[in-house]
Amino acid sequence: MKGVEQAMNPVVGTAERTPRSGPAERRAGLRPDGTTPRVTKRRAETRGRLMQAATTLFAERGFGQVSIEQICEAAGYTRGAFYSNFDSVDELFFALYQERAVVIAEQVARSLAAGGPAGSIPALVDRVVAALMVDRQWIMIKTDFLLHAARSREVAAVLAAHHDELREALAAHLSTVVDVDGLPPPLRTPDGLARAVGTIHDGAMLQLLLDPDEAALRRWLRVLLIALLDHSADHREEPVPQRPATVRRTG
Repeated sequence: MKGVEQAMNPVVGTAERTPRSGPAERRAGLRPDGTTPRVTKRRAETRGRLMQAATTLFAERGFGQVSIEQICEAAGYTRGAFYSNFDSVDELFFALYQERAVVIAEQVARSLAAGGPAGSIPALVDRVVAALMVDRQWIMIKTDFLLHAARSREVAAVLAAHHDELREALAAHLSTVVDVDGLPPPLRTPDGLARAVGTIHDGAMLQLLLDPDEAALRRWLRVLLIALLDHSADHREEPVPQRPATVRRTG
């Protein structure tokens, strides 16, 4: 697990290769003896404002078009405030990603636990889809960063580790509520099933980039998840939601 922890937090890997009183420890919030001090309200506020400013700028201009100086100006801080919290714009993004991942994992966990292990799959999916955070701005930012990571092996490895952590959390919850016997063999393991659910979720979310209809997205996501997870006959006659055809005029 040590290697995964280093990949999940770039500061951890840096800290282990530097003196205890170095800048990496200060960014990680460690004292010179390696212990963790109490996070002050002011520090948390600074970090939060930097992250919020970066989120707005990433969505407006694109991830690769935003500099540290622009983030600091938008948040009302100096470069020193930035570097006391983050080593780079990439590291700031990973902090945003981890924050979103925690929210999503908590939403899914609460939704799955609400009905207990004996609840029906359609009812379970309804709870998850209704509670799930749908944020077009974040989808734009994450898609931008995915393209950035595709051009950097190091960044891609860290992003993959974040994906692995979220998938492991999802697999742990799915294994308690889904009967996998009716699934194709590759999907009968917790990891395989979590990969399939994640693929459906990510693919559906991308629709928001072209069509901002959140209600239609949730309906379509529900249909896809029930088709994957539920092998009873009671939902086979449900109508598939149809999107209206878009007619483009030329001339």
